[in-house]
Amino acid sequence: MTYVDAFVLAVPTAQRATYQKIAEDAAVVFKEYGALKVVECWGDDVPDGKLTSFPMAVKCEENETVVFSWIIWSSREARDEGNQKAMADPRMQPTEEMPFDGKRMIFGGFEVIVES
Repeated sequence: MTYVDAFVLAVPTAQRATYQKIAEDAAVVFKEYGALKVVECWGDDVPDGKLTSFPMAVKCEENETVVFSWIIWSSREARDEGNQKAMADPRMQPTEEMPFDGKRMIFGGFEVIVES
């Protein structure tokens, strides 16, 4: 079964183009190091919750949009190796300030248990 890295973060709405460019560039690097697929999704219908929600989880502010992303790998081992190489790649070193607050980003690795 495949392995998935998932991310949820809040990006200033006015920074959408900047974030998209960074995400496109990062996707190239991740794919070079073994990622099967990289998906970045800009929130379009992400309601506030009463107990929990995507906006609450990342402390999304009024001028921000929730982004949900995932990277599909062939295995946990491929992910660990690919991530290590990607993070060491000079192209992944920020050349400008990142257009989001990394402290509010939620991320994790997931073993796929159903794939249809």
